[in-house]
Amino acid sequence: MPETVNEAAASALPLAGIKVMDLSRALAGPYAASLLSDMGATVTKVESIKSGDSSRSWAPFDGEHSLYFDSANRGKASIAVDFYTPEGKKILWDLAVASDVLIENFRPGILPSTGLDPEKLRQANPGLIIASVTGFGPTGPLSQAAGLDQVAQGMSGLMSVTGLDAEHMYRVGVPIVDLVTGIYTAFGIATSLAGRERGARAGGDSAGDQPKGAGAGSAVSASLLETGLSLSAFQGQQYLSTGEVPVPQGNSHPVLSPYGVFKSADIPLIIAVGSEKQWVQLCGLLGAPELAGHADYATSRLRTVHRAALQERIDGLLARQTAATWLAELRAAGIPAGPIYNYAQAFADPQVQHLGMVQQVRRADGSALPLLRGPVSVGGRAPAVAKAPPALGQDTLEVLEGLGLSAAQIAGLLAAGVVYDGAPSSAAAGGVRGG
Repeated sequence: MPETVNEAAASALPLAGIKVMDLSRALAGPYAASLLSDMGATVTKVESIKSGDSSRSWAPFDGEHSLYFDSANRGKASIAVDFYTPEGKKILWDLAVASDVLIENFRPGILPSTGLDPEKLRQANPGLIIASVTGFGPTGPLSQAAGLDQVAQGMSGLMSVTGLDAEHMYRVGVPIVDLVTGIYTAFGIATSLAGRERGARAGGDSAGDQPKGAGAGSAVSASLLETGLSLSAFQGQQYLSTGEVPVPQGNSHPVLSPYGVFKSADIPLIIAVGSEKQWVQLCGLLGAPELAGHADYATSRLRTVHRAALQERIDGLLARQTAATWLAELRAAGIPAGPIYNYAQAFADPQVQHLGMVQQVRRADGSALPLLRGPVSVGGRAPAVAKAPPALGQDTLEVLEGLGLSAAQIAGLLAAGVVYDGAPSSAAAGGVRGG
């Protein structure tokens, strides 16, 4: 069996007792659900019996296991269902009615075709929070268009400020829009849960036809395009306020200097000067205190205007010592600085190892999986990975039992190919392949 977190520790987390039905696929929605799992929610990943989450077939692979899927689906149970049979729709309905949160990323209007009409669901479960992730938003001329991370990076302007210069624009090296959309979705769900709880306290037992202790649910919506635009920060604000269109600045900060990548005697390093005090300290550390009073470098704005000349001057001064020596001195002086790591170096760094970001779990087939935990600690305690990413349908029997189905009923559903429990015999009946 896969390793799980200590039950006592899990019960102390803020979202302990919250049930999440994860109908989403790929990255943004599943990542949101994993973040909720980190905080103690019980997450059931509901997948199509025909193929499961599409990301199960995406590289990179560890044997038969998609590491793309594994990276975004920690802490979940999995049930595989035929969405379009009457029996399958009944299972989806029962799961939704028993949940606090439903996460989906179908195109707008598709969810009701699975039998999960939001209005009818809320009649049956007034406290249900339905979170929808789309490419371009729930309305508008592109609402029905397919959207993926890089498309949103391009359309939102994010790629236009990432790269060497205006002729060489790059995507961010990880699917940043998908990931942040997942974070925004989890944030929207968490705030809705808090609002529901406050509504329950305010309404007490007289809150209409709601169950005792329940507040009203709500709809949460996030889209890749809105996320990409929200990441524009001061770059987008520059255009909105001045009409000036920002361009890529390579590895230099667009408005602060010196702030970027510099050369040392051996390897590049990052130095980030964010205040006048740090600028004066840097000049002294480099053995060139006169730079602090130079007319071209007297303010942050002037240093940015004369960035090229300043970069050359600092590179020349840094060439006297190795990056490791400079990093020790810069950090001792309180100036933000760091190396440029590849992932092997990042995971080997003593600070990263001290934080315990990598945890060891085992999949249902017994294979070992080193997995990143969630990044948010609560009450001084870092989150544990509650459960290894699930094989397709590995928890089907347990989930159906939790819905009150008898052994005979479950056996009938398995035999009819309505559900899949991960067993080879069931795969033959249902025509599925685990990821």
